[in-house]
Amino acid sequence: MMRSSMLPTSVLRRGLLAGAAVTATLILSGCGSSDHSSSGSGMNHGSTTPPSAAASAAGTFNDADVTFAQSMIPHHQQAVEMADMADGRATDSRVKELAAKIQAAQQPEIDTMTGWLTAWGQSAPMPHMSEGAGMDHGSMPGMMSDADMTKLKDAMGAAFDKQFLTMMISHHEGAIDMAQEEVAKGKNTEATDLAAKIVTDQQAEIATMKTILAGL
Repeated sequence: MMRSSMLPTSVLRRGLLAGAAVTATLILSGCGSSDHSSSGSGMNHGSTTPPSAAASAAGTFNDADVTFAQSMIPHHQQAVEMADMADGRATDSRVKELAAKIQAAQQPEIDTMTGWLTAWGQSAPMPHMSEGAGMDHGSMPGMMSDADMTKLKDAMGAAFDKQFLTMMISHHEGAIDMAQEEVAKGKNTEATDLAAKIVTDQQAEIATMKTILAGL
């Protein structure tokens, strides 16, 4: 009787030890997979969680892509705001035409970049975030200060045309710097393609604005 009662106890002990070993293996395996997934960009890991449709639209991305979109949105918003001021203030037809072109080009780009940030699970700047002291203008090249925007808003006629062109040239140069940074460091192909387009488009517009300004 003693011998038969000991057998189940030893079997039970071996079973418990085997179970503990399996548990330890599973824990170690789980830790290993977590380290592997976080070895890349923390942003990429987060991008696996949205629905597949959003992920396919956004593609893979890195920190540079997020920074580009989050910075270029308010930068574009300010350019659109400046272009809006041309209505009723500009007198040169070329300035009016350029302002309309900037509005037509940059608002859709704002919408596109906002869509990327949403798909990536990242925060997007609120509309008109370029206004007010809450925006860190100094963090982005070419961004106008509140005083600059007020000065442009108060200008009329030829004075507005000159001020608009001078400010927009500087603004475009800043956007080009930001876009070139994205082309060099970004991972998302849609974002780097847009950045390259911004460089090409705004370099051409700078050349046009310098020509107009020289003739005023």
